[in-house]
Amino acid sequence: MNKSVAIAALLLLSACRGQPSDEAPFHLIPDMDHQPKFKAMSANPFFADGRAMRPLVEGTLAQGQLHADEAPFTGRDPGGNFLTRVPYAVDEKLLARGEERFNIFCSPCHDKTGSGAGLVIKHGYPLPVNLAADHAKSLRDGEVFDIASNGVRNMPGYRTQIPAADRWAIVAWVRVLQRSQATKVDDVPADKKGSIEPEMAPQ
Repeated sequence: MNKSVAIAALLLLSACRGQPSDEAPFHLIPDMDHQPKFKAMSANPFFADGRAMRPLVEGTLAQGQLHADEAPFTGRDPGGNFLTRVPYAVDEKLLARGEERFNIFCSPCHDKTGSGAGLVIKHGYPLPVNLAADHAKSLRDGEVFDIASNGVRNMPGYRTQIPAADRWAIVAWVRVLQRSQATKVDDVPADKKGSIEPEMAPQ
């Protein structure tokens, strides 16, 4: 390698040290640095309405949002009537899931028994419905699901926070809580009665 080539290589290397410069940088591949795009809520003169954000095409659904049977997602039958029963098999697994979800999302207001004496009530939030009250018991399962989905009065809806299947599990657990508030020993299966702890006598 002759001396002039070595000097030229040294000068090139010294120019790549990343020191601050007022000179505009040289872009070997400008497309990587200057990409034509439109940010959300920005204007776009390409479209007649001038909007960069395009509305959904009518009649299209995102993957996984096609519901051949709408009842489990609306709580209503094809005629628009509330479903009378949870549209899933109510077993121990569903009830366990319902209890877990209820304790997370509902107990802050309703408490874990459904009485309405939750923690946030002690801090001034309006008193919710006692889930063991006759009115709450008279609601159809689809109505309870609709309330959990869309809210009512001071209660917010949980459609976006809780998947539909979990909302149904909560409905099933609400029925358990309602039954538990008025249950009798005769309601307990014979093979389970031996596991009931006797009530403690007052001290």
